[in-house]
Amino acid sequence: MALSGFESKVADAVDKVSESLVTINSMRLERRFYGLVPSEGQGSGIVLYRNGLIITNNHVIDGATRVQINLKDGRTLVGEVVGADEQTDVAVVKVDANDLPAADLGDSEKLRVGQFVLAIGNALGLPGGPTVSMGVLSAIGRPLPGSDFIFEGLLQTDAAVNPGNSGGPLADLEGRVVGINTAMVPYAQGVGFAIPINTVKRIASEILEKGRVSRSWIGIAGVDLNPQLARRYGINADSGFLVAEIVPGSPSHRAGIRSGDVIIAAGGLQVKHTKDLLIALSKVSNGDIFKVEIDRRGSRFRLELRPAEAQEPAIRFSRQ
Repeated sequence: MALSGFESKVADAVDKVSESLVTINSMRLERRFYGLVPSEGQGSGIVLYRNGLIITNNHVIDGATRVQINLKDGRTLVGEVVGADEQTDVAVVKVDANDLPAADLGDSEKLRVGQFVLAIGNALGLPGGPTVSMGVLSAIGRPLPGSDFIFEGLLQTDAAVNPGNSGGPLADLEGRVVGINTAMVPYAQGVGFAIPINTVKRIASEILEKGRVSRSWIGIAGVDLNPQLARRYGINADSGFLVAEIVPGSPSHRAGIRSGDVIIAAGGLQVKHTKDLLIALSKVSNGDIFKVEIDRRGSRFRLELRPAEAQEPAIRFSRQ
């Protein structure tokens, strides 16, 4: 593709995504030593549905007493927070409108490392329209540094993600939103993160249906098993979820799972990575039977658990 053609493709994608981009201004009360003071914040969001539903990050609207939505056409609307999920950092906001341009959502399961992506948003609150940056998709299924919880993992990109980009779209060159920008690493260069759009869609659907996200809890911590770990600890399996800790009295503890066990299948699905176990767990209701297959020092057998409703992350990710 000629450079001029590539530039045109990028510009067309930016135009398409920008139609559904919104700027979010929030106000919250913060307690200082001399009393409560108002604090303003800015972020971004995308229109999920024409009927006024907007997606952003939980940390953009968390604790806000008022949310102001600025549309591309110049309108300013007051937004009501429908619900939010702290663990995935997804929030749904509703405005009184029925004619909003909804974003074209992609499929984050079809993404490939190395493909070009665009980060668009209200970076630093600069006037004059959204800021656009381009980079590549650096990694898929990445845990956020410093966090011990992952669900399906995050998208990592070297496209510039700055304060104010939070809640805005990460898009492909067809103008499809493939992720929601959520974080940057301040001590690194070119390391930004976005929530996969498939995760966003699932969380938003639960919020709209139930008003909250309900998760199952089995009470274990562990890491992805790889060949290096397997050799170090003399484990026969070369992939799966290596159990490191078990919460006393948890469903996993009652079922007989032990530290050092490797979960290789769950809910009828093969488990090669932590996210496979979490996806399988997301498909079972609290109190129902959840079948897992484990490898314990070369012996394989099946156990049955009854997950409880999560009061904390269903599974914790232990750093090696």
